[in-house]
Amino acid sequence: MFISFKFPKCKGNLVHLSQKQPNCILMDPLKQKFFEKATALRGEIKTILSNHGEEKVDEVTLSQVYGGARGIISMIWEPSLLDPIDGIRFRGFSITELREKLPNSQNGSEPMPEGLFWLLLTGEIPDRSSVKWLCEEWRRRAVVPDHVFKVLDALPVETHAMTQFSIGINALQTESIFAKRYDEGMRKDEYWDSVYEDTMNLIACVPQIAAYIYRKNYHGGDYIQPDTNEDWAGSFAHQLGIENPAFKSLMRLYLTIHADHEGGNASAHTTHLVGSTLSDPYLSLAAGMNALAGPLHGLANQEVIGWIMDMIKELGSDEPSEEQIIAYVKKTLASGQVVPGYGHAVLRKPDPRFIAQMEFAQRNIPNDPIVNVVWKIYKVVPPILESLGKIKNPWPNVDAHSGALLVHYGLKEHGFYTVLFGVSRAIGVLSALCWSRALNFPLERPKSITTDWVKEFLSKKSN
Repeated sequence: MFISFKFPKCKGNLVHLSQKQPNCILMDPLKQKFFEKATALRGEIKTILSNHGEEKVDEVTLSQVYGGARGIISMIWEPSLLDPIDGIRFRGFSITELREKLPNSQNGSEPMPEGLFWLLLTGEIPDRSSVKWLCEEWRRRAVVPDHVFKVLDALPVETHAMTQFSIGINALQTESIFAKRYDEGMRKDEYWDSVYEDTMNLIACVPQIAAYIYRKNYHGGDYIQPDTNEDWAGSFAHQLGIENPAFKSLMRLYLTIHADHEGGNASAHTTHLVGSTLSDPYLSLAAGMNALAGPLHGLANQEVIGWIMDMIKELGSDEPSEEQIIAYVKKTLASGQVVPGYGHAVLRKPDPRFIAQMEFAQRNIPNDPIVNVVWKIYKVVPPILESLGKIKNPWPNVDAHSGALLVHYGLKEHGFYTVLFGVSRAIGVLSALCWSRALNFPLERPKSITTDWVKEFLSKKSN
């Protein structure tokens, strides 16, 4: 059993990434803490299931069965929980609390994503020394083989950036520690270790793959190497070619607040599902990115800024009045379209991630015309949607603001925005994948039924 597994004493505290460790798993400080937390939690879960395994936690309606399993409690996702009123909580901490408590860069005021990853994996707010160690560790592991870039170079430049991102992650799968050790006959109680190693390597490498795609698609292949003096987000901004310190601060905020949104969203659930088959983290993350690319999920951020730009073009001004915006919104709704960036499957108040971005803009770029359009939309759209009487959540979600911020700092290529989302989302879904393997979660296999089954069920019930 995993909870009673004992590691023999090993020399050193770091495992070589290609070294097989059948009887001895060497620990870095984060891995050691994660192992201790996972061991304790697995014991708690065993006790809970032993005493309460038959307790009912939910009831399922046919509307939920036909409606995409909306709201059905059916999985465990340790890193975060989404509350309809308070928004996302990472290990119990709101976004506002994280911006206060997580260590930030010496050159900025926003939290570093490294600190969030530590929190998601351990449940503890890290100190500065821990974040510094993790920053250096990801920097050390950020080695992308040449064949990954050759695969990307073989793709037509018009290939969507998300398609290239998914392909790049799949090409990187040759480096999977989990796949190698599994083929060599790894024990089940060692799965978590290989997933941890793959997770650390993947998170270290995805910014470089993303930035390579950006420079390939939009800057003629003028690639920029990582900055070894920068943190994870700062180096990513550097590789994109934007050196503005405020943009680097924005990237730290962006990559933190987009990282996770509990396990039921499409990219998270897809990563979890594929990982439950014991596909390695590379294959699992690539699958999650394919889900993120959907217009009803991560691609929405691209659609929001496109809609705003179309409105500005039609109105002939980047400073439209509230009356002009109201008329355009009503025209959009009358055409059978939705107002992109508004509404959410779970939230019933303004998305705290939207508010965090608005506060960043208020401090740094309050006079930007596109940002001011976003704020005017925020003022006029909710009352319009509420007046329809059919909208449960008329408030803005995270996508409603992010594009305007990116445009201000020069990242105007809308087709790349979901890749930014994907770089961030890797933190959340891969930390959860570590937990799934540490807790030995099984293959996910829900039961499906047919409409004929439903008809027969209802017929029997009415008799």
